[in-house]
Amino acid sequence: MGAILRSIPATVSPDGSVTLSAPVELSAPAIAMVTLIIETEECRMEPALLSEAALDDWNRTEEDEAWAYLSEVIS
Repeated sequence: MGAILRSIPATVSPDGSVTLSAPVELSAPAIAMVTLIIETEECRMEPALLSEAALDDWNRTEEDEAWAYLSEVIS
């Protein structure tokens, strides 16, 4: 017989108390493992930094010229 894994979002306060985001109904006690996700300012900025290089290719005069007709169509 295997185990059933279920993830439940929760918040852990600085004092260590855990608050589940929704009520949980269990027929018997269950073992739980808490994984902390500690976001830093650098972590929050990472998606923007990762996309910067990809989008930089669009920031060229050639690209502006290639797509200029769209502004004429929209106007």
